[in-house]
Amino acid sequence: MGRIHDIMTVFWRDWIVLKHRMAAFIISRMIAPMLYMFAFGWGLGRSIDTGVGVSYLDFLVPGILAMNSMNISFNSVTPVHAERVYHKSLEEYIVAPIWPPAFVIGKITAAVLRGLISSIIILALAFAFGAQVVTSIWFWLVIIMNCGIFAGIGFLASMYLSTYEKMGQINTYVLLPMSFLCGTFFSTKTMPDMLRLIIDILPLTHTSVTLRAISLGQPFEYLSVVALLAYLVVVTVWGCRAFEDLRK
Repeated sequence: MGRIHDIMTVFWRDWIVLKHRMAAFIISRMIAPMLYMFAFGWGLGRSIDTGVGVSYLDFLVPGILAMNSMNISFNSVTPVHAERVYHKSLEEYIVAPIWPPAFVIGKITAAVLRGLISSIIILALAFAFGAQVVTSIWFWLVIIMNCGIFAGIGFLASMYLSTYEKMGQINTYVLLPMSFLCGTFFSTKTMPDMLRLIIDILPLTHTSVTLRAISLGQPFEYLSVVALLAYLVVVTVWGCRAFEDLRK
């Protein structure tokens, strides 16, 4: 119970901050998804044949959910970088009498919450736009794992990168390419074979493909769920070790 209490202590601090900014958070999370749905779902999407017998809007929504939960979760953890490099306030957690992994798990859990709230907002907008999306427990588990993975990646970046500019480069050189290539706006099957081999092993691809299959009521690959779970375990354990190294 002591370890759970430590995790909740870290999580609770982030929740209090989010609660006081909830209105601004919700409004800001609505802008980009609405633009994507207007531009691609109602605009360009009307002339696109998805090849799977559904509208492009229905095809697009799972990709937007995957991409958005990735970006929200990653950016929710990056303030740890400022605490470590600029504010020097991370030392408060380093010397605090808590279970060290609790800081990592608490931060990731808070980022997952933000990602889930954002995903619920997108689903509400999708339904308002007329999208037909099927959800299930597997659907939400995949979103949770995707949030946890990219929150963990954000934490690792916060531990290892030395400047704010380098943190920005992660968005430019890692997250941005994945946002467009990992099955979010179009199927990876249309890509050249060599590129597809690389793209298909990335976590966002597993998330996009699995969410789309579930939302369209189609069978999904359980191997993708296993892959996402493996990614989540790796980044969490690695993040805990990175934080432990900082304490030494």
